[in-house]
Amino acid sequence: MAATFGRRHRRGAASTAVVALALAALTASQAPGALEHAAATEPDPGPLPADAPIDGGAGYYADLPPLNSTVPHGGSHRPHGGPLATGPAQAGIPATVLAAYKKAAARLDDAEPGCRLPWQLLAGIGKVESGQARGGAVDATGTTLAPILGPQLNGHGFARIGDTDGGRLDGDRTYDRAVGPMQFIPSTWSNGGPLGAGWGADGNGDGKKDPHNVFDAALAAGRYLCAGGRDLSAADDLDRAILGYNDSAAYLRTVLSWYAFYRTGTYEVPDGKGVLPVRRAGATGGDDRAGGRRGGRTGHGTAGAPGKNRHPAKGKPNGSAEPGGPNGTGHTRGGAGTSGNPHPTPTPKPPTKPTDPAKPAGVTALQRVGDHDLSATAGTDFAAKPRVRAADAAGKPVAGAAIRFTLPKTTDARFPGAATTVTVTTGKDGLATAPTLHAGDRTGTFTLRATAVGRSAPAVAFDATVKAKPAPRADRLVRTSDKKLTVTAGQAFAPGAIEVRATRQGKTAAGVPVTATMVTEDPDTQSPESPQGQTTPKNPQSPKSPVENDKGPYFKDPEATGADKDKPVRTLTALTTDANGLLQLPKIYTDTHTGTFLLRLITGDGVSLIVELEVTPPGQG
Repeated sequence: MAATFGRRHRRGAASTAVVALALAALTASQAPGALEHAAATEPDPGPLPADAPIDGGAGYYADLPPLNSTVPHGGSHRPHGGPLATGPAQAGIPATVLAAYKKAAARLDDAEPGCRLPWQLLAGIGKVESGQARGGAVDATGTTLAPILGPQLNGHGFARIGDTDGGRLDGDRTYDRAVGPMQFIPSTWSNGGPLGAGWGADGNGDGKKDPHNVFDAALAAGRYLCAGGRDLSAADDLDRAILGYNDSAAYLRTVLSWYAFYRTGTYEVPDGKGVLPVRRAGATGGDDRAGGRRGGRTGHGTAGAPGKNRHPAKGKPNGSAEPGGPNGTGHTRGGAGTSGNPHPTPTPKPPTKPTDPAKPAGVTALQRVGDHDLSATAGTDFAAKPRVRAADAAGKPVAGAAIRFTLPKTTDARFPGAATTVTVTTGKDGLATAPTLHAGDRTGTFTLRATAVGRSAPAVAFDATVKAKPAPRADRLVRTSDKKLTVTAGQAFAPGAIEVRATRQGKTAAGVPVTATMVTEDPDTQSPESPQGQTTPKNPQSPKSPVENDKGPYFKDPEATGADKDKPVRTLTALTTDANGLLQLPKIYTDTHTGTFLLRLITGDGVSLIVELEVTPPGQG
């Protein structure tokens, strides 16, 4: 363990040189094969506290890649039905674990394309944190066959983090332990709240956020690495992301070594057949990452103690342990906590940490740009995009500022990829424009907020409105049959006996809302001041309200229960015409009253139809 929880190491020239050399080895890489992209729907929990590494600063595997590590051309995949590609054993990644890394990178490529997250970076961290989930000891869904637990974070050589999850994730109710193939501490996975409220993610689509599942853990790790508007193709952002996992210069070198190694080529091996690392940095006992008995041997090697090199000869190109010397990436072999090299490389002094690109100096204000109202109809895109300008104290634009646009939980509007939070970097003009916002089905108003990541500048609020879709309209409503509707008192009209069709300009009108009411008279043709039977033209400016009949035919509420099931209902709402413009009314019941009764059907636009219902006395049907 190179850094305690309460202290941050700083990076400087030594680390920068390491990064430059490591990145130089990346040019031989090839882009991974395209995978089916899935939308990332998880919100960005925001920046971590300054002293909270993802893995709690726990010990890690310090094994480094082998010498002469280039995988033969074409060795980064397994031909269908053919043998596994050959190359250094350490270049083989278990199939399910490899799929998890690639799927996570693909999802982040959709959600945050500016991050440029390579799956090989996830593989490098997964190698160092858990040996690729113990060599791929996972089931078909990606869940580890046995828990992978780091040491107790009890302050003895590691961070001191008391239990934050009641032992739910790590089985320890005294102290936290890093858990799963990507070694999240419970407090960073769930942020002290319900499971999944922090960085936790659902990477395999099973509705759960499980740090012991390699798909979930890989996506969560990718989300963290991309947080704060990072661009991982930039060396500073790459360093900053890795050091956020474990703030140690030696850890940074180790991860970068594996990252560069995997960029030169990999191949797939069966689950459970991956090469397990054994040499650890900062291990003081109580570490169960290797999957065996704590502090003892595992089925694949001996847990490395600090200061002892137990690198096995197995898997080495030359059959030797190779404790020191160049490793093909520009780094020095040996890593942290090793010996056996007659000329060991001294541990570098804590270097100086560069300025965080997500916190550009001088951002004191955010200004809303444009007076456009943010409004859209449900199910459509907002025409205007939220836009802000970052400015310094003198009112000058600030470039390179990370601006986070956040949607509230009260709306189902979403950014591309179903994201609720996006981070955009300001340009030279200080402007940051959010991507197109899509309105969901939920109508009403909500407030979108824009904030400068890591700065105290006041947030900018955008009031947005989602309007209901206009109801489909009709200009005519007719029965599909002219058959007289007659039934004996006490009996019922059959379901579907009354069918109507709605049209507009002679064409089918689908989805037209219709209300059915048993009325005492036709309010569109009868006027109490007119002689009986005389019609009066409809006056749309002063329509007469229908009077609901309290006797005769009636409906029943299909959702009622108990004594209310048989209670007469004489008005039905929420009826709509189908795709063919047709509407069939449900079963209509009658009581003991006889005569001619009126059923009024009316659309939302006021187009109405009166249907006569004849109820005869018993024995006259």
